Amino acid sequence: MNWVLIGILFVVALACCSMGFRRFVWFMSIGYGFAVAGIAVACVVWGAGAGALTPGIVAGLVVCLAYGLRLGLFLYRREMGNAAYRKVLATKVGEEPPVFVKALAWLFMGALYVCETAGLHLRLANGTPDDVVLWVGVVVMAAGAVVEAVADQQKSAQKAERPDMVATKGLFSVVRCPNYLGEMLFWTGVLLAGATSLAGVGQWAMALVGFVCIIFIMLDGARRMAKGHEARYGENPEYRAYADRTKLIIPFVW
Repeated sequence: MNWVLIGILFVVALACCSMGFRRFVWFMSIGYGFAVAGIAVACVVWGAGAGALTPGIVAGLVVCLAYGLRLGLFLYRREMGNAAYRKVLATKVGEEPPVFVKALAWLFMGALYVCETAGLHLRLANGTPDDVVLWVGVVVMAAGAVVEAVADQQKSAQKAERPDMVATKGLFSVVRCPNYLGEMLFWTGVLLAGATSLAGVGQWAMALVGFVCIIFIMLDGARRMAKGHEARYGENPEYRAYADRTKLIIPFVW
């Protein structure tokens, strides 16, 4: 383990998601996207200084940077530019927790974001040459980032057109949570990118903890979203027909 690099990335992640002290949910939303982007930038800077950058690692970090920036900016514009969404979010989140709770969440999130990106930064630190598995991981990352970006835009457009109904067109005709599916694909790609480089129990534990946590968060988020939709739209025949014929998050499976 290169603990110096891991420490640097942890500090960068904390700095990028520190906006959560103003609004707790930002630790996990806007700050999440910017933390991922910040970690990618820090890896490029460290790798350039150490002479450890390879074409595959650079490609993976560029995708990671684009993913994080796009997500952070999208969430920022959605919340800052949509008063109705801010009202709904405030209702869901409730009162702001005390500062010590925010501090604990801040430290936890910083560590989680470092674990999630472990496939890339551990490969960089290990100096492993590029191979086919790395490039497969980068392709899966890029596919996931595109799916999530397209799904977010399609949802925004459809909700603007019909605020009284869930999005049902485009990627939403394939699964009800294509944005969550895209995120799961992205992080699967990150894990794949480091799979042939991870060495020892510690490195595998870091990468798997990050991966399992984000997959659980996405699956649980999809389940809770479906529950909320059932409560709000369950009596709507159009929604009922859509929900009955469309898988929740994984095509043909669940």
